[in-house]
Amino acid sequence: MFSKQAKASKGSVHIEPLPMSMAPATAETGRKAQPKVASLVSPDITIEGGITGDGELQIDGVVRGDVRVGRLTIGETGHVEGSIYAEAVEVRGRVVGAITAKQVRLYGTAYIDGDITHEQLAMETGAFFQGRSLKFQRPAAPQAQPAPPAMLESKPAG
Repeated sequence: MFSKQAKASKGSVHIEPLPMSMAPATAETGRKAQPKVASLVSPDITIEGGITGDGELQIDGVVRGDVRVGRLTIGETGHVEGSIYAEAVEVRGRVVGAITAKQVRLYGTAYIDGDITHEQLAMETGAFFQGRSLKFQRPAAPQAQPAPPAMLESKPAG
């Protein structure tokens, strides 16, 4: 059957390669975006200053500055002195500073000295955490705010 369609569509051979060439490019782009390789700060590296990016970062060395990334893993030899902002944070090493992330996981070897603002927090036995655990407030709070002004407006009108 395929050979019959190919013979019948000789005139449309020029049209077919365009979607085919576009489709693999989109598939390749999708494939490239999914398996992002984490950047690594190795144990013998010290960074003085902040790190920003959208990707994944693993810190096994020392960072003195704020870290803003998509996903952060701090290894057992990793040390961060500064604020951390990420979607997800896994800590096996040491953090002196605030952590703000949707998901935070502290392993048994973790040492945290600072506040953690989170949606989800998991902590293994043995992890050290000194600071406050603050839960993110969902956008449901702004939805509740318009209702009271409407009630206030209706009271003076009555």
